[in-house]
Amino acid sequence: MSEKVVFMGSPDLAAKILESLVTKYRVVGVVTQPDRPAGRGKILTSPPVKVLADQLGIATIQPERLKDEAFAQLQAWNPDVIVVAAFGQILRQRVLDLPKFGCINVHASYLPRWRGAAPIQAAILHGDEFTGVSIMKMDAGIDTGPILIQEKVYLAENETLTSLTDKLSILGGSLLLDALEDYIAGRLSPTPQPESGDTYAGMLNKEDGLLDFSKSAIAIDRKVRALNDWPGTFFDINGQVLKVRKVKIQNSETQPAGMRSVLDKVPAISTPDGWVLLLEVQPAGKKWMPGTDFLRGFQNWETD
Repeated sequence: MSEKVVFMGSPDLAAKILESLVTKYRVVGVVTQPDRPAGRGKILTSPPVKVLADQLGIATIQPERLKDEAFAQLQAWNPDVIVVAAFGQILRQRVLDLPKFGCINVHASYLPRWRGAAPIQAAILHGDEFTGVSIMKMDAGIDTGPILIQEKVYLAENETLTSLTDKLSILGGSLLLDALEDYIAGRLSPTPQPESGDTYAGMLNKEDGLLDFSKSAIAIDRKVRALNDWPGTFFDINGQVLKVRKVKIQNSETQPAGMRSVLDKVPAISTPDGWVLLLEVQPAGKKWMPGTDFLRGFQNWETD
């Protein structure tokens, strides 16, 4: 395609969208988040979109905010359309108005459900039957723009953030190419979102990962699956943080919450409606390990 495209995005999902986009369009520039400290060593790390853009030889800027200098670069690239996927910044009106065909967003939910920064996590947390991908023309609101095309994705029984993100990124890349071609050619027009059924999934932080065993076992299971690997789930035990990456629930009669036991040779904690078995954990300062290995190094799990 001869149209010039600028792409805005940062995480793995966005990188996979960019991989699809470059197969049919001339991406003249990329805007992504600045490098951030990551991992236990807090090593300065580029976002996945920056890594891919470097590999593809695409010019990239990494502004904290899309202010004057960054906007001047956008003007210099003179895009016909801007494609946005999990960028993490709200676009000002002058950016929305810059391209001839506007700004097109790839959003990982079936809008208007789960507008906002964490739609994939929200779908798992709330036990949704399905989510999806929506390709929309952006307006000044947060994920409120009219829809070009959208498609549902049904959640598997044990869906995780990683598995669902993979599904939605593949679908998103495919839908984007279909929608963009028809939209630019004038064969597809945006349709306003429904006026009802909207929900919002706000940005997550580390504190959101705290596990509360006074909640139901299924709520804890959903939380572990929804928030790994970011922001991750954890709880405090004897003044130390124990991170949790995989659990299994076992129903039982009503019981006090927070009791500790060993079930199927792994550590377990009670909730009001069942047991949560800790299949994979990470003690402070240690690597991830099976729950069985954790038990061997933790004395008196049942009575401590």
